[in-house]
Amino acid sequence: MALAIRDVREHDLDAVLALNNAAGRTILALDAAQLRYFYDHADYFRVAEIDGHLAGFLIALREGSDYDSPNYLWFGEHYPQFAYIDRIVIANAYRRHGLGRIFYCDVTSYAEVRVPLLTCEVFLEPRDDVVVLFHGTYGFQEVGQQRMGATGPQVSLLAKDLPSYTFVRETYLDHGGLPPEPWLAERERPFHPDAPQRRLAGDRRP
Repeated sequence: MALAIRDVREHDLDAVLALNNAAGRTILALDAAQLRYFYDHADYFRVAEIDGHLAGFLIALREGSDYDSPNYLWFGEHYPQFAYIDRIVIANAYRRHGLGRIFYCDVTSYAEVRVPLLTCEVFLEPRDDVVVLFHGTYGFQEVGQQRMGATGPQVSLLAKDLPSYTFVRETYLDHGGLPPEPWLAERERPFHPDAPQRRLAGDRRP
């Protein structure tokens, strides 16, 4: 089995949309425009490819995006810096192969050199104890709860401290930026001249 975790490409979007909307009640449905927003703006948007087939994806955004998710906005009101996991989806045929843990290791590696906190939420309605346990064993702790809108589900808001960030900030980020290594690079996104440009990893401009 050949597994690759890579940045999403534009030609993946139809397959990502279909996978998202077949995932069930615990993943909010998307339309093409919403998925395009993530393609244009998400700081982390990677897919798992197994033997050439799309097996899953994970989308995460850092603070400061104009994203109107109530859970993302909650973290923005409570923490100055974070990476927020908006969704992770694994295709039915590839579940119980450890892809969830692989994705979480990968997004943690992305986040811990950029922010002090990795955040997400899990649905409490309907409650999935497997998902709750997964996040607990991976180091997430509940930092709040809220209802998504007047009639939406109750969610548990989770955060995981990334202690290595302090070392990275003091050693690199406060002194010009991350080293220009390929594995530290930001994903390439379509250029929007009116959008604020986040400094890229390895960019040592003052």
